[in-house]
Amino acid sequence: MRIPDLTLPAPLGRLLSKLPATPPSQLLAGSLNLLAKRGVLPVDMALLEGKHFEIQLLDAGLTLSLAATAHGFTASRGPVDLTLAAQCADFARMLLREEDPDTLFFNRKLRIEGNTELGLIVKNLLDSIDWSETPLARLMVA
Repeated sequence: MRIPDLTLPAPLGRLLSKLPATPPSQLLAGSLNLLAKRGVLPVDMALLEGKHFEIQLLDAGLTLSLAATAHGFTASRGPVDLTLAAQCADFARMLLREEDPDTLFFNRKLRIEGNTELGLIVKNLLDSIDWSETPLARLMVA
């Protein structure tokens, strides 16, 4: 399945940007914790503990904020150690391994700001997700 090079329509992005960011941040944190629990996301929380992250979905106008604790990810607010910003389609391509994060970065489709070492850890973590162990694998084969 190839992710099309689409951008959300501006009116939809404006609408989404007005929604509270906490529920999607909680959903992302819960999803990451579930993936880690199932072994799909091989995360060493000791490397991330105490760090705060922002994921900016540029065309959706959403900024998701997460923190890493010894026990997993939580939705949070606070000073940010690392920001990843891209269009929704580019994040999808990266997560589904259709595009390498380095390629997206050098093509200026993925913006990484903040702690460089942490950025490399997160990039490698995203590259290590084993999607074959998730229900999404059925969609990827179709």
